[in-house]
Amino acid sequence: MTQTDEQNQRSDAAGADERAGQILDAAAAAPEPVADPEPQKPADGALDGRLNERGDLLETDERTRPGFNWFVLRVASNKESSVRDTLLRKVQIEGLQDRVGRILVPTEKTKTIKGGKQRIVETKLYPGYVFVEMQLEEDGRIPQDVFFLVKETTGVGDFVGAAGRPTPMQEHEVEKMLIDSRKPEDLPTVRMVFATGDPVTINEGPFESYEGTVDEILPEKGLVRVLVTIFGRQAPIELEEWQLSKPEDA
Repeated sequence: MTQTDEQNQRSDAAGADERAGQILDAAAAAPEPVADPEPQKPADGALDGRLNERGDLLETDERTRPGFNWFVLRVASNKESSVRDTLLRKVQIEGLQDRVGRILVPTEKTKTIKGGKQRIVETKLYPGYVFVEMQLEEDGRIPQDVFFLVKETTGVGDFVGAAGRPTPMQEHEVEKMLIDSRKPEDLPTVRMVFATGDPVTINEGPFESYEGTVDEILPEKGLVRVLVTIFGRQAPIELEEWQLSKPEDA
């Protein structure tokens, strides 16, 4: 069996997958907080996989390097960062920087407040996936040395594709992914799950079991102002989000 045949055989498992854009939408809909080990700092001269952190990385307004395409790589759960770092090291060791560009794991930082204490969580926006920019052969195939370097990396599953072949991402998919891949801000946002007008039930405190309606969201404080009927009159109460839940019949 030639290496080309082996490459085609290894790609067959991805034939049933939908296009990478559907993976993006599905994964982004339900990101889960993960706690990967702190990645090692790349050696001098090594690409670190983030945008706008080194002069040799492209600006975000250049979606794809000329002659390159973006691919989605399926990886083991909670191993996205370690796979990215391993691939970056292997690319440098093998001298394949001319064939492999950026390797990205889009994340965002969010802040939660409970009991007055703040907790910052870095969340994978597409859990289980790594995005790789690669140069293709003239026939549209991934170079064999690059293909096997990626496939033989611990934690890597397969490329997302159709008809038994890795499928390049479309331009609008690349644009969205690159926007999501920007370096998380130093001041993370507070993620709020309730919205004004939502019915809620109070689960903690002196008004436990009372039902009310969200009157205002105070994200900078991590608080929710709820209107509760007390002695026949509505009164505003400020509560932390964890003290609330949506009614079971909502």
